[in-house]
Amino acid sequence: MITQSMARSKPNTATSPRAEFWAGARDTFPLVVGAIPFGIIFGTLAAGSGLSFAGTAAMSAFVFAGSSQFIALGLIAAATSWPFIVLTTFVVNLRHALYSATLAPQVKHLSAGWQIPLAFWLTDETFVIAANRYNRGDASPHKHWYWLGSAIFMYANWQLCTWLGLTVGQLIPDAAAWGLDFAMPVTFLGMVVPYLKSRPMLAAVVVSGVVAVLAYPMPNKLGLIVAAVAGIVAGMVAEKMRR
Repeated sequence: MITQSMARSKPNTATSPRAEFWAGARDTFPLVVGAIPFGIIFGTLAAGSGLSFAGTAAMSAFVFAGSSQFIALGLIAAATSWPFIVLTTFVVNLRHALYSATLAPQVKHLSAGWQIPLAFWLTDETFVIAANRYNRGDASPHKHWYWLGSAIFMYANWQLCTWLGLTVGQLIPDAAAWGLDFAMPVTFLGMVVPYLKSRPMLAAVVVSGVVAVLAYPMPNKLGLIVAAVAGIVAGMVAEKMRR
């Protein structure tokens, strides 16, 4: 459903900041649906890891990175030293440097008042939505409002789901065993599949997927970075061969 919704979305014709903002929020909705159980599970598990209610809410508010937050929970529960927790989450989030490198040319004309919050709110889902908007051929000068609409929708959803996990989730026995976290991998598949329109893209996805599996045992989740780099190289090589 997620893939079909994204693939069939019509070109955005918004011309005003307000229209762009709401269009970004609307186009993010299918990905938000996939993130809902992920956020609720995080809030539910946080209580058992040793984090307080306020600490869990603050992590979602100021870290706002689902995968890193789950990894941090496991390390906190294992009484890991804070420098190692910071280092591990930093490595896991290095993929955002690739996202930023892709979108930075599109927002370099904006003030720091725009660039800083857009950078903070940049997630996997919002990156896909924003990149797709910038790749469209229209000359709208308000595309950053589209990015903002997507980002705020994702952020508000994550805060709400964390709160639901901290409150309602505690009333559900063994909620983590329900398998609700399957929604996140499905969401990522829905984000990737619409872009498989060329051999270079296919090569990048296949190589990065295989390398991610093979490099999974690497410490500090370094396998993710290795897989990302391998996918980029594979895509570049495939593009060069095609030309």
